[in-house]
Amino acid sequence: MREAGGEDLAGARPRVGVSSCLLGEEVRFNGGHKRYRFLTDGLAPYVDWVPYCPEVEIGLGTPREAIRLTAAGRLVNRGGTLDHTAAMMALPVPAELDGYVFKAKSPSCGIRAIPRYRDDGVPAGHSVAADHSVAADHSVAADHRGRGLYAGRVLDRFPLLAAEDEGRLNDAGLREAFTERIFAAARLRALLGGPWEPRHLVEFHAGHKLQLLAHDPVRYRSAGRIVATAGSAPRASTTAAYRDVFLAAMAVRASRGRNANALLHAYSRIGRELDRARREDLVGRIDAYRRGEEPISVPVALLAHYASGGELPWLAAQTYLRPFPGALRLRHSV
Repeated sequence: MREAGGEDLAGARPRVGVSSCLLGEEVRFNGGHKRYRFLTDGLAPYVDWVPYCPEVEIGLGTPREAIRLTAAGRLVNRGGTLDHTAAMMALPVPAELDGYVFKAKSPSCGIRAIPRYRDDGVPAGHSVAADHSVAADHSVAADHRGRGLYAGRVLDRFPLLAAEDEGRLNDAGLREAFTERIFAAARLRALLGGPWEPRHLVEFHAGHKLQLLAHDPVRYRSAGRIVATAGSAPRASTTAAYRDVFLAAMAVRASRGRNANALLHAYSRIGRELDRARREDLVGRIDAYRRGEEPISVPVALLAHYASGGELPWLAAQTYLRPFPGALRLRHSV
């Protein structure tokens, strides 16, 4: 799969924002770090990190007094004597990212269940996400659904951005889903970020068919309608529309049922090229996966093997067979 300039889209490197402490930078409030080995040892060879610590960027030193969020959405120091809200809200929001890994439980970078505190320093009964009756200071968008102040701004600006925290990435399924999304987004950015012709978009969409069907068949068809009018519609509107539908489709978690249907679709395209024994073996493996008896890596490996012979170009072009570098060894959880 190649973009207009001839660059191999399969080799597109994701640009991923990351809380600096997760890469081992000593920027935590206590002067330490929270190095996360999946990022530094696993993903690092395949992605371009964009590290950022918003607390350091607003001028807070290391070490520093801990900060917290109030019930009204203000970002203050533990003593409640310094308000950092305006400074945090003034920070630039990054663009051209394919994903973001935030620090869990951080009042600036957390993306889920960040506690709020009353003015007297006592934790509020529950997060703003669970209590919409909390008096909100709407000038700073107090209701961030449990997010840290900076992370909330990033995700409000880019709601389709693949985003996780390091705690959730300990889950094998979530780790695989996040990794798949950032590599798909990188391929899309490589295509749409430069000069492209309708035929390039057709090729891109066709190459992602199985992958999109495994995530969201309805949006796959919606994206197809956008591709069909790419030759006559304004280029800018086509770019924006296809990007939004593609990223929204990839944000839907692939299920066992949809994966099995995508695998059967692949079989329907190549079955006539296989002998009877191989057809029966492939269908049997897909059925075993659907029943939960084998991991998805088994039927996918069979398809990849058949594609490697050079006689099945449609199958060989499918990103579904290798949605991310195989060395990451992630494709076993769904």
